[in-house]
Order: sequence, then C-alpha cells, then structure tokens
Amino acid sequence: MWKGVCQWLPRRRSVPVELSRCILVDVTATTIDTLHAGPETGQSATDKRVLLLKPRGFCAGVVRAIDIVKIALDTFGAPIYVRKEIVHNSFVVNELAEKGAIFVEDIDQVPEGQRVIYSAHGVSPAVRQHSKDRKLKVIDATCPLVTKVHVEAVKFAKQGYSLVLIGHRDHDEIEGTLGEAPDVTQVVSTAEEVQSLEVPDPERVAYLTQTTLSLDEARDIIQALKIKFPKIVGPHSQDICYATENRQIAVKNVAHSADLVLVVGSTNSSNSNRLVEVSQNLSTRSYLIDNSAAINPAWLEGVSTVAVTAGASAPEVLVEDVVKYLHQKGFTSVEEVEVMPENVRFGLPPEIVQAISSAPAASPAAV
Repeated sequence: MWKGVCQWLPRRRSVPVELSRCILVDVTATTIDTLHAGPETGQSATDKRVLLLKPRGFCAGVVRAIDIVKIALDTFGAPIYVRKEIVHNSFVVNELAEKGAIFVEDIDQVPEGQRVIYSAHGVSPAVRQHSKDRKLKVIDATCPLVTKVHVEAVKFAKQGYSLVLIGHRDHDEIEGTLGEAPDVTQVVSTAEEVQSLEVPDPERVAYLTQTTLSLDEARDIIQALKIKFPKIVGPHSQDICYATENRQIAVKNVAHSADLVLVVGSTNSSNSNRLVEVSQNLSTRSYLIDNSAAINPAWLEGVSTVAVTAGASAPEVLVEDVVKYLHQKGFTSVEEVEVMPENVRFGLPPEIVQAISSAPAASPAAV
C-alpha cells in the first residue's frame, strides 16, 4: 500500500502493450487519486503525470539481508560488523550504521572473535577460511540466488570444465563467485572480450552469469560464447535473478510511454544502472538518482510523463519522496503500472535462526 501523497484506487483496467523484445503482452494500470495543482498554477492536473512501475524496489534477497542485520542488532546488541555494504544502497547502509552496524571492507578490520555478517553479494571460500582462522562468528546474508551460482561454479569445476563468468570484474558478487574456482575461471564483460578467450579444451567450457546483469547484454555475450564454443554449456536455469529481470521488463513495457525515466538507486548498484541502460537503449532519457535531491529540474523541462522505478536495493521511502517532489513540480497525476506480480520470499539463514533461539537476552550497547 502506498503511504505517500495519495492512496491507491482499485485496479481499473488491463492495457495491452506490444513492444518488441518484451516477454509480457499486457500490463495493469492503477490510477491513483489525482493530486490537484493549486488554482494559482493554472495547470490541468492531467497535463503532467507519473507512471509508477511495479515491481520496483526491494527484492527478496535484499529484504532478507537487511532483516538479518536488524535481527542481529536486536538479538546481540551493537556493534555488529558487516563485510562490505550489506546491499548497494547508501540510504540503507547509513540507516543500519546509525543502529550500530559497522561496515568494513576487509575481514581483518573485524576484531578477532567478534560477529560478522557477509553481505548479500556473497564471499569467496578464501574469505570464509580467513574468518574461521580469526575465530569470527559468521552470519551469512548471501542471497540464495547468488549461492546458486556459487554451487554451479563448484559443480562445473569438479566436472573438468573451463568456466566463463559473465559480469563486471569489480563487483562484489563476481569477486565471490570467481573465488570458488579461480584457476579455471575467466571473467568477460562484453561480447568483444569473448574473441580473446583461450581455454585448454574448447569442448569442455561452461558459462555462468552475475545475477544483476542486463538481460540483453547477457544474451549478446552468451550468443558470442556459443559461436566461439559450440559445445558450451550453461546453468539449468538462468542466473540473472527474477527481480533483475522483472524490473527490466517493466521498464521495457513502459519506457515508450514516457518522456523520462527516473531510476532510484545508488551509483554502485549494478541492477539499478542496468535499468537506466534498458531505458536509454529504447531511446527514452533516463537518470539514476539516489533520492529526490539528485533530480535536476532541467530534466523536467518539456516533459509531460515521467516513469519512476527503483533498483532492487532501493527502499520505497525514497520512491515516495521522488513522487512528492514531482508533485511539487506539477506532476499531479500518478498511475501505478503493474507489469507482473512478485511474491518471492526467502527464509532466514540457519545461523541467525539458531542464534536467536539460543542467545540470552542482551541489552544493546549504546551507539
């Protein structure tokens, strides 16, 4: 339920959409109570509108990771150490830091014997071993869909395959997955890089992908791999996660109806950046914004329809803030466009469940 400038009205119609390279053929539009501009503006409330994409924002893996940190703080008290940003969103990280979470870049920054949480992006076996050597109490918040890719990497490596990992080299997720089988894994980020790949046996090659890639980008790289290595194999189901895919499809369905697409998310969020690229590839201007303060008023000049979405690590409160800002700029009609339902949930890891059940009540330390 939207708790911002207005309340949802019941779903009113299905709108057919025909858009090349889209998976869905229809969307559902829900009109929100029109926010009337004051009479002094002299502008019709229907002149400017906001299309609020759905699904948007938090995915199941992000919700789970944030819950793990909050539960750990409530159960054990502050401070709780977290390796890397728990999710790639500055608002979320700052909010958790205020509650007592301490974010570190390296395990060596965690005092020996203390409790540490691994981020949703996963870690390499080397990091796990180092934590064990330093007697750290580990809580693993790795997204289950990232863990799936790690398991696939181990499986392919044991079967004697050379691995091609499709993704961005400097991303935390790629660093963790690469660590599962570093001696047989190569990372590629573009279709052009495929041409220079060399492997011991071209008939024993497998590929995996980062979970937050652009669907189109991954498709092009996989196609290039299949041309170079005709017998290449991949995972039984795609590695790009459901939330990344759903949010990209939503942008594809709606970008043609908007003059501008605003994506709420931090600059280090891979899936948020991909949403911007999807819109731009469809010739619709798009910008990545941390919050409403990042909106350049010049972007809105001559614009009648703004589509708003959010990356999988961006909280809804930031989306609400953007809609309020746009309302102040005359975009007084807000319509939610639901491309597909999304009801995925992940359970808590055994480490946190066991810790909660066995830990004595603790008084949180002052922060």
